[in-house]
Amino acid sequence: QVQLVESGGGLVQAGGSLRLSCAASGSISSINAMGWYRQAPGKQRELAATITPPGSTNYADSVKGRFTISRDNAKNTVYLQMDSLKPEDTAVYYCNAQIRRAWSTYTNYWGQGTQVTVSS
Repeated sequence: QVQLVESGGGLVQAGGSLRLSCAASGSISSINAMGWYRQAPGKQRELAATITPPGSTNYADSVKGRFTISRDNAKNTVYLQMDSLKPEDTAVYYCNAQIRRAWSTYTNYWGQGTQVTVSS
């Protein structure tokens, strides 16, 4: 059994900051890419940022320069530092990880989602 548990969402004013965390636990052999996706009301889920095990990152254009993704491989945890938040960043943020269990191939896992609301 593998779980991704997110924390750190909440309500913040425009221009403020939030830090999301996501910890993977369970029977894990290795983790490949980890990332954050978001889904605003009435919209499709979209990529926010991803990070590989060595630390290569990829960002959506809409968050570049404002969001920073990082990971702690020893703790199987990924973070998303969100600065200069805008009302359009309001969404449910989902953690994603490509995880390999013993005697298995890599599988995509998702967290339960954490709400981020930015007021104007």
